[in-house]
Amino acid sequence: MRGRTLLAALTVVTAGAATVALAVVPNASAQEDRRPPAQAVTASPAALAAVAADKVATSGVDALAKGADETFVRRAVVGGSGGFQYVTYDRTYRGLPVVGGDAVVVTDSAGRVRDTLAADHGRISGLGDLKPKVSAERATATARAELDKVQTVGQAQLVVHALTATPRLAWEVLLSGTSENRPSRLHVYVDAQTGGVLSTKDDVVYEAARGYYNGNIQIDTTSGTLRDPSRPGLSCGNNSSHQVYTNGGTGAGTDLQTACVDAYYAVEREWDMLRNWLGRSGIDGNGRAFPLYVGLNDVNAYWDGSSGTFGHNQAGNQQATNLDVVGHEMGHAIDQYTGAGTAAENGLGEGTGDIFGALTEWYANNPNDPPDYTVGEEVNLVGSGPIRYMYRPSTNGDPDCYSSAIPRTEVHSAAGPLNHWFYLVAEGTNPTDGQPTSPTCNGTTVSGVGIQKAGQIFLGAMNMKTSGWSYAKYRGATLRAAVNLFGANSQECNTVKAAWSAISVPAQSGEPACGTAQQNDFSLSLSPSSGSVQQGGTVSATVATQVTSGTAQTVSLSASGLGTGVTATFSPASVTAGGSSTLTFTATSSATAGTRTVTVTGTGASGSHTATYTLTVTNTNPGNGFSLSLSPNAATVAPGASTTSTVSTATTQGSPQPVNLSVSGAPAGVTATVSPASVTSGGSATLSVSVASTATAGTYTLTVTGAGTTATQAATFTLTVSGGTPPGCGGVAAWSATKPYVPGDRVSYNGHLWNSTWYSTGAEPGAPGSWAVWTDAGSC
Repeated sequence: MRGRTLLAALTVVTAGAATVALAVVPNASAQEDRRPPAQAVTASPAALAAVAADKVATSGVDALAKGADETFVRRAVVGGSGGFQYVTYDRTYRGLPVVGGDAVVVTDSAGRVRDTLAADHGRISGLGDLKPKVSAERATATARAELDKVQTVGQAQLVVHALTATPRLAWEVLLSGTSENRPSRLHVYVDAQTGGVLSTKDDVVYEAARGYYNGNIQIDTTSGTLRDPSRPGLSCGNNSSHQVYTNGGTGAGTDLQTACVDAYYAVEREWDMLRNWLGRSGIDGNGRAFPLYVGLNDVNAYWDGSSGTFGHNQAGNQQATNLDVVGHEMGHAIDQYTGAGTAAENGLGEGTGDIFGALTEWYANNPNDPPDYTVGEEVNLVGSGPIRYMYRPSTNGDPDCYSSAIPRTEVHSAAGPLNHWFYLVAEGTNPTDGQPTSPTCNGTTVSGVGIQKAGQIFLGAMNMKTSGWSYAKYRGATLRAAVNLFGANSQECNTVKAAWSAISVPAQSGEPACGTAQQNDFSLSLSPSSGSVQQGGTVSATVATQVTSGTAQTVSLSASGLGTGVTATFSPASVTAGGSSTLTFTATSSATAGTRTVTVTGTGASGSHTATYTLTVTNTNPGNGFSLSLSPNAATVAPGASTTSTVSTATTQGSPQPVNLSVSGAPAGVTATVSPASVTSGGSATLSVSVASTATAGTYTLTVTGAGTTATQAATFTLTVSGGTPPGCGGVAAWSATKPYVPGDRVSYNGHLWNSTWYSTGAEPGAPGSWAVWTDAGSC
């Protein structure tokens, strides 16, 4: 049941309801001349976007260039202002997730690709056979040391860490707990070869918060319970019990039921603002919101990756649930659910929260909390008024201008330049609506375009986020968004550019130009985007072009990265944008066999676009060959138990051949055999592994080797022995891989005594990754 409840002690703010009109086709009439005309079914912009974006992702177009072992997997399609759709992708490498390999494709309402963006890492190479030298258990023990107190530990997942210049094989471990007495949900990336921590990312975002009063308001409830019937996921309850409150309360600043009403109201207004002003569906972009909890016993409020939690002010007489504080915390949620997630550079996340707090406050236009550009002005956290001033951040000691010091500045203070930029875009330097003047860092004058347009432009840029996002990348993305929404020859484009310069973020290479007529542009794609050719043979693909803006232009086609003995021809060699060409690869009889990535480039008057083609050249007379694999290729076995794996062979070229099978690498207490010991390629055998009760716990690599008449192949099996009891000495209990240890515990292991200095399970004393967990107390 849906209820509209007028709260006691609160001001009425009426929010219009969205109306969806559905066209109903009447039944066919007996009279032919009265039948309605037939109407074609039109795909939605989201469906068109998915098809177009998947095509360019598969082709490796422009910024989505990829190597032969890389694949893009579509994550979501999110709509925005002006009918633009933002399609986000995750990247995999040989099936492993690539952290920092994400990408975004931007399409218009007609499904035309308007832009491609990808995290800066280049094609992935140099990772070898993807076998970790560091076990998952060691990586988990290392990760645990990153939190002061660990409550839960997720299973370690093998990933490719591409957040730095050189991609690394890594273990990703997700921890929950506390750091400096604050909640944390921490992703830790541990180098799978060295055991060192590569980077961390915390889902929990903090913000000092204040109390509030909203006056008489209307909210949507379910039979009086604070669970929204039309905004899925939105509810509000007590932080301790998570019990959802009913509508009501005393209206006092200390009353938690009243606080829930105000937090709930604020998210309803933010939801409506996103829909009616910015064209977004829900907080997450796909029609969902998140639960809220009040009653945190702290002068704080935070977003933890899946819910918002709110405390109180320092005086303890108001809860931290005023419009812009709640809007700020849900701004962190919006940040998480746009593009690649929360931006990397200091200040961008907090600035984003402040921007959505301001947007929510201005949209609500509640007379009890008049809209402005200060943060937390309704609360008295420490008796000094607002905590940030968007129009002039230096009022509170935060920087007005961007500088090289920002990446090292405290995150809330580092939000100053972004807040200043947003104010200049919305209001300008000399507002006419009663808002304060805002001096610029370069002494220029900026004309504002209004907060709604400023929000549309900023959210458009957020939807393009990839990993490693920075102030500089936001400059380029907001200009792209302004051009998409309002055109290059628009006041909005000029204002966005002037505002960035006014806060000292300089022009970036390749950013759109403002003040010019719409430029001609085109897109390019390949179908298929991969193929195989024998030495002496040919294989073909279609190169398709499309006009994405302006008018059609001539596009000249070329290919690079062909390798020795391969040529590429286009028929025709140039097309008018909108046309297509046939690309033919020809391999000579001596062409180098193997797989290579060919880059196809289309060059027009407006610039060039690329797509990649994965070409495999095969040997005409390869001889006999076979492959060998294991399924499964890993298992955890307790002492006294056993496991099996299927050894599969296949003839990869030529004729079948006999293959002799053997296994090596079994440690003491482990017996490994393969039966039968010989098969004909194409056949299978069974690897049997038995673990004695005396086996030592740990992770071991067994190698199954197949020796054929023309070649030798091998595959590895990762065996983890759990629950074993390592040798002890000195009358002190031996260390156990399955027992949890706490600081102060003492064990014996490998002839030494060890003292525990941290919380651990499975962290082997003396192992390189356990230096922060155990200290050597000498021989025993």
